Amino acid sequence: MQKRKKKFEFFANGDGFILLPVILITVLVFIPMVMALLNSFKSGIPTNMTFNGLGNYKRMLSDSTFRKAFGNTFLYLIVQVPVMLMLSLFFSNILNDKRLKFKGFFRTALFLPCITSLVSYSLIMKSLFSASGLVNQVLLNMNLVEAPIQWLTDPFWAKVLIILSITWRWTGYNMIFFISGMQNIDPEIYEAADMDGANKWQQFFKITIPNLKPVILFTTITSTIGTLQLFDEVQNITGGGPANATTTLSQYIYNLSFKFTPNFGYAAAVSFVIVFCIVILTIIQKRVAGDE
Repeated sequence: MQKRKKKFEFFANGDGFILLPVILITVLVFIPMVMALLNSFKSGIPTNMTFNGLGNYKRMLSDSTFRKAFGNTFLYLIVQVPVMLMLSLFFSNILNDKRLKFKGFFRTALFLPCITSLVSYSLIMKSLFSASGLVNQVLLNMNLVEAPIQWLTDPFWAKVLIILSITWRWTGYNMIFFISGMQNIDPEIYEAADMDGANKWQQFFKITIPNLKPVILFTTITSTIGTLQLFDEVQNITGGGPANATTTLSQYIYNLSFKFTPNFGYAAAVSFVIVFCIVILTIIQKRVAGDE
């Protein structure tokens, strides 16, 4: 009788509502994650995988394609994430100014790229940056280059194109978080700073940045995770070429699983390299930000 009463209390308090999400997360997330970890210690064709210990992880050390994909992914991370976040802060600070007219239009214009269809966006970027595209025409007309830049076929410029594309697409997305954070800062703090004679730059660095610390930490972590999982842009714009010059770890995992002879064990091992990097970088970022 007492047991039945406890059961009803469990559902009456609302705790029972978390039961279904816990079951779904366990079945759809945690169990596949554990199975993927176990697969990372196996090799062979998908229908006959055998345990090979740390063989897949040792293979990465001599895999030139993995090293290239790893280097490309971290290059995008080191260059693109700081640039994108600084641009987002810059635009959000301008678009948060009460005196600015047509703020809604400018905010929408900057946010639109992240909700644009990936296929359309990729076609636009390929068209703009083709050898005879608009970007090359402008550069030639301004005498900034002597010959068209091979954005899609030169290894260096293909990487630059990927960085430009990601920055263009995700700057507006992060800007929304910064604007939300800025609007939650008490205006009286700025009024007091004005009365004390602080200029706009001093207010930005002494008031805005410290108050945005949680938002900056959040956007840095989510941008880091997104860049380490980068796949769509590279696959649609350059296809990982030329000669794997723009391939990322996620694209390499896709190729190992579905493009080359399927090797789920090795693909799972590469996946856990990304997981390990995300965990380490997140811990470092939280330590740097001093956020426990």
